[in-house]
Amino acid sequence: MLFYNTFTRKKEPLDKKAGETVGLYSCGPTVYHFQHIGNFRSFVFADLLRRALKQGGYKVTHVMNITDVGHLAEDTGEDKVEREAKRQKKSAREIADYYTDDFMRGLKSLNINVAEMAFPRASAHVEEQIALIKKLEEKGFTYAISDGVYFDTSKDSGYGTLARLDEAKLLEGARVEKKEEKKNPADFALWKFSTKSGKREQEWPSPWGTGFPGWHIECSAMAMKYLGEHFDIHTGGVDLIFPHHTNEIAQSESATGGKFVDIWMHSGFVQMGGEKMAKSVGNILRLNELERLGFSPLSYRFLLLGTHYRKPLEWSEEAMTGAQNSFEKLKAHFLALGLPAEASAQA
Repeated sequence: MLFYNTFTRKKEPLDKKAGETVGLYSCGPTVYHFQHIGNFRSFVFADLLRRALKQGGYKVTHVMNITDVGHLAEDTGEDKVEREAKRQKKSAREIADYYTDDFMRGLKSLNINVAEMAFPRASAHVEEQIALIKKLEEKGFTYAISDGVYFDTSKDSGYGTLARLDEAKLLEGARVEKKEEKKNPADFALWKFSTKSGKREQEWPSPWGTGFPGWHIECSAMAMKYLGEHFDIHTGGVDLIFPHHTNEIAQSESATGGKFVDIWMHSGFVQMGGEKMAKSVGNILRLNELERLGFSPLSYRFLLLGTHYRKPLEWSEEAMTGAQNSFEKLKAHFLALGLPAEASAQA
């Protein structure tokens, strides 16, 4: 089996033999809102990859994180979960639990076998994140400013290789937090200080002060806990190449001194009207909205599997109608063979 590695831009084999266990980490949702059908594309891809690996004779340990703290909004710098909790006048835990439950229902409706996966929460692994930041501090990769502890990207000679960044031309943009005190534009927060102790719902004591972990550090810490300091495959949407996965590599390899992941795999966007499906654009659809239009989640899965995972997919009612008709014909074919209808869904 060959896998396209985003890091090298080449197809490569796994350094594993049939019967051995493949460590697979997939970036999961930030649970402050409902996931839309564009979000679910990367999760369907990860499920397809796990199935392909098992079909190829490998065992698979599959981990997908649940981000319930530390993912900051680009416009205000607020924690997305806490901001939504204030808006709905609920607790951060209530918000995270509600949208996590909805996400899990969505996975099941798309025939993603959640029983074969682990779903660690960022908030339940703060101790591991602090330990990883301490290791980076001991090795001289961090510095503190008024609002937190940051990773110094200038200390990492390979920074940006995954995204093919030219640091000399790197400008602070919408997905790179702007901060006058930062040494370099791409430096990112490992630990954020609470502006006032007790003001946040989710905050923890640390060697640097009361606060909470940054977004990127959670995936490194949890991946290492469940899969080891070096593992086989890491997946996510193409929008995570920079800065999230770029920063994961930087902090992980700086901490351990070794390679973090062998193969990086990224799925393309789902588009509507020629634009990426996104909450900020306002062109999103949820799975239950698809059902109200007369389309089943499994028909949507069938639509996704009909397009190469790295290519953009343009969603339309016409495309969905075609996918649903084809899927119904597939089920009819299974029934004609005397197989149960649900067998087609397992295919």
